[in-house]
Amino acid sequence: MLGLTSCENPRIKEQLDQRAAAIAAETPGDYFIGRRFHIDRTHFWGYVRKPRQPWSSSRLIVMSEKLMKTPDRLREDPMDGTPGFGYDHNSDYRLWGYFSGRKIYDPNSDLFIPEFVLQRYELLSDHPGWLFMPNEKFNGSQLLRAEAEAMP
Repeated sequence: MLGLTSCENPRIKEQLDQRAAAIAAETPGDYFIGRRFHIDRTHFWGYVRKPRQPWSSSRLIVMSEKLMKTPDRLREDPMDGTPGFGYDHNSDYRLWGYFSGRKIYDPNSDLFIPEFVLQRYELLSDHPGWLFMPNEKFNGSQLLRAEAEAMP
């Protein structure tokens, strides 16, 4: 007997429908929704999308700090138990800024990633749950999807 695929699983479909409804209810505006996605020794920041757009339309970005520091601009090797760079993995933010048009090379991931210039941010949630699919598992060392536009 074949198992149900994720799209045929009623529990997963319900979670996808709930996420779609929450995204559809977002206030339109001139800002982005960002999900911090941290992998040690990489230089990308995470994913951004426009309000009311699904996470499947999001872009992996490198965050420019020429106008403002990122929320987790802390030591990469924290001392005395304090939080460090990437402590906010899987947090959602409202971001104001713009794409510079440049692609930045991240040698540790071997990707060319669009640069987003941060102007302001606001934390939306520090535990928003899954990003692309309810049954995804983050292993700490790889992206959850292929980033076709970022390949060299």
